[in-house]
Amino acid sequence: MQVARQRRAARKARLRLFGPSGRRARLVVAGAAAVAVAFTGSGIAYASTRGLGNDQAGQSNRQGLVLSDDQIINPIGDRLVIPNGKIMADTISPDGNHLAALTTDGGIALTIVDLKNWKVQQLVGSGAAANLKISGGDVGQQGPTYSPDGKFLWVPRTDGYSRFPVNADGTVSAPTTVSIPKDGSKSGLPAQAVFSADGATVYAAVNGQNRIQAIDAASGALGQSWAVGNAPRGILRIGTKLYVSNEGGRTATAGDTTINSYGTQVPANPNTGATTTGTVSVIDLANPTAAVKSIDVGLHPTDVYTKNGALFVTNTGSDTVSVIDPGKDRVVQTITTQPWPEATVGYEPDGVTLTNDGHLLITLGRANAVAVYKYTNAQAPVKYVGLLPTDYFPASVDQVGGQIVVGNTRGIDAARADSNGHNTHDTTSSLTRFKLPSDHDTSKYTDKVFQYNGWTNNSVQLAKGKKAKAVPVPAKIGDPSTIKHVFLLVKENRTYDQVFGDMAQGNGDPSLTQFGENVTPDQHALAEQFGLYDNFYDPPTNSAEGHNWLMQGDNPEYTESSAGEYLRSYDTEDDALGHQRSGFIWSGAQAAGKSVRDFGEFNQFESVPAGNNWSTFYCDAQNMEATGQATTINQVTSSPIPSLNAVTNHAYPKFDTSIPDLYRYEIWKQDFEKNGPANLNMFWLSSDHTGGPLNSAAQVADNDLAVGKIVDTISHSPYWKDSAIFVVEDDSQAGQDHVDGHRAPVQVISPYAQRGVVDDTYYSQVTMVRTIEQILGIHPMNQEDSAATPMTTAFTTKPNFTPFTAVPNRTSLTLGYATQPSCGWDNVPAQFAAVQPSTVVPAAAKQVAGQWQQWKSKQRLTGPNAVPDYANPAQMNHYTWYDTHGWAKPYPGESKIYAPDQVPGAYLPSSDSDG
Repeated sequence: MQVARQRRAARKARLRLFGPSGRRARLVVAGAAAVAVAFTGSGIAYASTRGLGNDQAGQSNRQGLVLSDDQIINPIGDRLVIPNGKIMADTISPDGNHLAALTTDGGIALTIVDLKNWKVQQLVGSGAAANLKISGGDVGQQGPTYSPDGKFLWVPRTDGYSRFPVNADGTVSAPTTVSIPKDGSKSGLPAQAVFSADGATVYAAVNGQNRIQAIDAASGALGQSWAVGNAPRGILRIGTKLYVSNEGGRTATAGDTTINSYGTQVPANPNTGATTTGTVSVIDLANPTAAVKSIDVGLHPTDVYTKNGALFVTNTGSDTVSVIDPGKDRVVQTITTQPWPEATVGYEPDGVTLTNDGHLLITLGRANAVAVYKYTNAQAPVKYVGLLPTDYFPASVDQVGGQIVVGNTRGIDAARADSNGHNTHDTTSSLTRFKLPSDHDTSKYTDKVFQYNGWTNNSVQLAKGKKAKAVPVPAKIGDPSTIKHVFLLVKENRTYDQVFGDMAQGNGDPSLTQFGENVTPDQHALAEQFGLYDNFYDPPTNSAEGHNWLMQGDNPEYTESSAGEYLRSYDTEDDALGHQRSGFIWSGAQAAGKSVRDFGEFNQFESVPAGNNWSTFYCDAQNMEATGQATTINQVTSSPIPSLNAVTNHAYPKFDTSIPDLYRYEIWKQDFEKNGPANLNMFWLSSDHTGGPLNSAAQVADNDLAVGKIVDTISHSPYWKDSAIFVVEDDSQAGQDHVDGHRAPVQVISPYAQRGVVDDTYYSQVTMVRTIEQILGIHPMNQEDSAATPMTTAFTTKPNFTPFTAVPNRTSLTLGYATQPSCGWDNVPAQFAAVQPSTVVPAAAKQVAGQWQQWKSKQRLTGPNAVPDYANPAQMNHYTWYDTHGWAKPYPGESKIYAPDQVPGAYLPSSDSDG
């Protein structure tokens, strides 16, 4: 590979193009015009990704901190970083002196902030940093709630509330538990709570059981209960009436099309998979036996807020805010919170407050901004003022004295590192505070928000009239592409350094490389032949987020705010509440008249005939390869989303580390040879997750060979001439990276792909999704992928039809398996014997290795009920490292091999656990 010369030339070209700072200069956005209920604005010359040039995530450029999802943050006012996880929700104490936040992903469940001194005052949880220890780390989506006198703080937990006494200095003491019993298999999953006027009764939104529960505030005894809509989340009291936001909308009736959400069938669209209703329930406490009323609002109503005789409801899924007149219990105004006219979806309003001087402030979570309006009364249309920049994913906004305080779920992302390097679970949140600018100055900040999000004019250009000449990535959606077949191969959890850190021509750190060329020879050969991309990022923290980013171009607010429990849903494949109203990349392809074929991706259910294990699948794959016969196992996979299930190959397994990816390859190959490819072909190849019955290196080697064989098969077929293959991780949480925890390997493979280059242009999952949309003529799904710049520089108009030939594995595919498979061991050539990880545990490590095996047996890593990332991430990463290095080498930055309960970060939450 002539990489050195090409890279030097490329950098010189960038210096000429981008200037000494390494990035293209941006033109200033023209001011957005003020309208009553909607935004408009003019754009800048280039969309977000192109403007980032070769900047790196987690580092600052001249505009601000670069995120992993094509955005920049540079908030107004002061920032208080909270380096102990994400904020799920927060509330201000009655005296305005403290903020209490529900937090997760850092071992802390509750964070108390002293607002007067602008500092974290107390950390409550199971992590090492906790000032007050409690068991478990589970917290709800909404809350917590102070009693009217400020003497108690109620924190929602999986099966009830923790009631904390509040000390005179604002800290809290050891809590008592208020239990809400399960309803069959359904936990309560309480969310927001509100007190009666006299403080004697707590009314709890019991999210998991679709009801409101009255609780005696002193004794914790349960009183009356009211059935409401699906997934009640926010609740407030106005006089003698309770108002409840039902994120899942109304109860289904006969004739509704429905999809599951936590055991309840909710009204949903069979194509987009998204809910179709949103409601606010009204309970009359003066007449508690009266029927509960219902008010129709937008989709995914979350926060409810009242002031000056009006009720405001943030419809997160509709990108609107409903204004309700409580006297008439009806919507009198709907505010459209869609700042950029090129996209109507994906801003995700989720917090609201009304200032004393009449400014309505609405947080736009996925736009990293607060929208500002002038408000007079509920019936008078609001007047749009502009946008104010925040940190990453603002979820709450309050006025405290003369300051505005914003709670930001992701803060500055994972832009911090310990001695081990960067990891996605270096999670932060933040608070920002500022004095509300004048309306004139707010318009200036609006320009900045547009720049930080890459919102430009004509980012989404649609083909009209005469079609242009076919090119790999058309300039306009709907114009012809030389690429007719796209293959999206989704793998599991690796960082760039873990796989490609040993490639000297890229920006890698070999000390962090676990699965270098001897484990992943095919991916290395593909990088040599088709290009090495060393500045690509995965925004997600885990699989629940990652598959959403890849299938929806976003991780909707519902999944963001569920991270404190993940019990209602982790894999939102089977939860309608996790789906945006604009649908998925496959439904967009279908709407564009393109064919789709799915192999495991976003599938939820799997049945495997009894008696089968990794060995039988491995040997069946060997037999299929040798004879061309069909599988003898006949396991079945399916999706609860009708539009996906209709195009799913049901013989292809979903996530299950007891099934080798070579089996998945053989199932796909038979389908490919019989039916040919669709326009969009989606795969889930999950062996590189590790945790199955083999040595971890063997599982990654199996995954690598399957990737190589898929590319080999396609590139030696008649379809190669008009195909493109994208190989991507769902997330990068399973190891360290010296640049940023979100940096991940990606591969772009096509006759039209650049060859033999090292490309350090900033790319992300979002830009990759936009590239696929551009090729296939799919309209972008939301403002994130609408603003992204397609990866045009990764392609060339001059094709090279040289195929790829898969490289034999160097690591044995049966390494570490307990008994010899019936088809025999996989023996690698003698020259690779020395690079096999040892499966003999050193005597000094046998005790600790035994503890890890016992730990592993309790994780849901194999079988039909396997869950990606179910295991505690810090523990999983340590296990994989130890296993790969023969139990002889400590984890990077550490001095010894730890037992599972000794692992730093062992408090991090897994997908289905409380701590």
